[in-house]
Amino acid sequence: MEFNQFFVQGMALLGAGIAMVAGLGQGIGQGFAAGKGAESVGRNPEASGKIQSIMVLGIALAETTGIYSLVIAILLIFVKG
Repeated sequence: MEFNQFFVQGMALLGAGIAMVAGLGQGIGQGFAAGKGAESVGRNPEASGKIQSIMVLGIALAETTGIYSLVIAILLIFVKG
């Protein structure tokens, strides 16, 4: 069974849209990490440097999921779309 080019383009664009849904979870995760970091600095201000470095590392790791989904969406749009 062979699909025509319009069906393949449509499915590629649909897949790109679904791939960008990963940005929703990534944004929630970053907000949660920043909120907990601010809460912990409020409880223990002396450890703010260590808390901040760990929080930035966690947010950077959460950001990678958004970047990966963006790369997949761009590939789907410009290679198959």
